[in-house]
Amino acid sequence: MAAKIVISDDYKGYPLDLFCIPKHYENDLENILIPSGLITDRIERLARNIVQEFNEEGLVALCVLKGGYKFFTDLLDRIKMLNRNTEMSVPLAVDFIRLKSYVDDKQSGEIEVIGGDNLENLKGKNVLVVEDIIDTGRTMLKLLDILHNVKPKCIRVASLLVKRTERSVGYKPDYAGFEIPDSFVVGYALDYNEYFRDLNHICVINEQGKKKYAA
Repeated sequence: MAAKIVISDDYKGYPLDLFCIPKHYENDLENILIPSGLITDRIERLARNIVQEFNEEGLVALCVLKGGYKFFTDLLDRIKMLNRNTEMSVPLAVDFIRLKSYVDDKQSGEIEVIGGDNLENLKGKNVLVVEDIIDTGRTMLKLLDILHNVKPKCIRVASLLVKRTERSVGYKPDYAGFEIPDSFVVGYALDYNEYFRDLNHICVINEQGKKKYAA
């Protein structure tokens, strides 16, 4: 199982007034679960682990849009920094795919795959799937089935968050940032019906926020 920072179920997070929050979201959040600075430091460690595994081997980083774009960008920036400043180096290419499985705060039961027309280009390559959050794991298992069909050399999955939930099918990513309680979180590009992507911290949305931004 991937090493990660585990946030317990009884963790109350940080009060909103201790950090800078966009004013338009001040009444819509329960607490700050993970401040942006902690996210940044954890991503730097993940980048180092990835470079150590794939040192001098080519790697295709596959971003799962939309929620994964911020984690993807920051992770690759740190990998490129390591390429410049250490003896280890990983040649990088990038690709993108979009999945959709949520309506409001519930999984819709259907997983829509958008894009991925060039997945055949991944044949024989080392592929790093970069995702924002693993919830039940069903979405990722479906994506992995699709990717295995094009016969890459290997597949690794990096997820910033792994949710601890009874609905999980047991899937765990190869690289994980944080294991979090079964709460609906937003920020750092994770959305609620396309809102909150512009929030730097990872926060727990409150019931007022869910009602305000319901589809």
